[in-house]
Amino acid sequence: MTAIINAQREGRITTRKTIIGTGIGNAVEWYDWAIYATFTPFIASQLFSKSDPASAVLSTLAIFAVGFVARPFGGFLFGWIGDRVGRKASMTLAVGLASLGSLMIGVAPTFASVGAFASLMLLVARLVQGLAHGGELPSSQTYLSEMAPREHRGFWATLIYTSGTVGILFGTLLGAVLNMALTTEVMNAWGWRIPFLIGAAMGLYALIMRSRLHETDVFEGEAATEKRAPLWPQIVRYRKQALQVIGLTVGLTVIYYIWGVVAPSYATTALKIDRGEALWAGVIGNIVFIAALPVWGKLSDRIGRKKVLWAGAIGSAVMHFPMTWLLKDSAWQLAVGMSVMLIFIAASAAIVPAVYAELFPTSIRTVGVGVPYSICVAVFGGTAPYLQQWLGTTIHMPDLFNVYAVVLLAISVAFIFTIPETKGKDLAH
Repeated sequence: MTAIINAQREGRITTRKTIIGTGIGNAVEWYDWAIYATFTPFIASQLFSKSDPASAVLSTLAIFAVGFVARPFGGFLFGWIGDRVGRKASMTLAVGLASLGSLMIGVAPTFASVGAFASLMLLVARLVQGLAHGGELPSSQTYLSEMAPREHRGFWATLIYTSGTVGILFGTLLGAVLNMALTTEVMNAWGWRIPFLIGAAMGLYALIMRSRLHETDVFEGEAATEKRAPLWPQIVRYRKQALQVIGLTVGLTVIYYIWGVVAPSYATTALKIDRGEALWAGVIGNIVFIAALPVWGKLSDRIGRKKVLWAGAIGSAVMHFPMTWLLKDSAWQLAVGMSVMLIFIAASAAIVPAVYAELFPTSIRTVGVGVPYSICVAVFGGTAPYLQQWLGTTIHMPDLFNVYAVVLLAISVAFIFTIPETKGKDLAH
């Protein structure tokens, strides 16, 4: 009896470590990207020339996109580490590198003091973060999926976007609080640095937590067989699954960045909605998103992954134009639009970590997910804010961007037909 109680206690401790260790690192990654989008106007004014404010904003968003270029390289590097050394090692190294990138931005000199070197330092920092983040998500997704009970994997998978959204929410709340507490002059002078320095500190804490995690039984079982096939032949062998990851991701990544990440910043710069009110609207939308995620995750464990994926992609495509038309000049419109869209976006976001993991065998699971996912996010997600800003404010054709987003969602809908139903799959086989 005592042995059973001790085993149950050990199981609860392991579960708690898994949730905290995976969640905090994932939250830090998403926090990093969110605060960059949120504080874009301040970064543009301090690390680029003030002679052309519009060009400075576009340059800042361009570096946001360039940061995604490093993601595929990070996906391969940390994917290789995850599949050869271990999921834990990959996750720990990734979050440490992400923390370094945040620190570099937080201490970067201004354009006024060092000229173009300030912009260059920002670029290097974003490339460092891009490399780390390209490995973070596939590593943490794989780790969590392998640690989860197979009958509840859909529900466990919701931790990825839940913890990530908590990171975004914290960054958005921090932006709203700083906007109220500090004057514009103070924010421009040094206030905008606070979120990046906090991100560096949180990343250090996440690194310590992840160093204490246990490796997954699935990976250790695979490693014990000592039957490791060369990596590149396996990548070629599972090219269909890699293409499926891209197809499933392409619509979700663009629609999520539109409504879940950059909507408050876009509302401020393009629609001239008050910055503080836009940030609070973003808080409301992300709270709704967090509440919806576990509902969809549990539903996928009951009715299957594919039905939930279809509900998310089709619902997002159908509601995108109505919610875009609703958004004109008020923060309440932004709150409603974000909330409605994020409910549907949550359907796919909740379970894709499980779906991706269930498509690949253990020996190539991390790199198999990481490389195609990172390529897709780099090409489509990273360029989404820039395209939206450019089409909306420079050539005044915002509807063209909206059509683009809906077409990508339609592609994701089509790819759902190509994947098998993987609910309850044993990842050890």
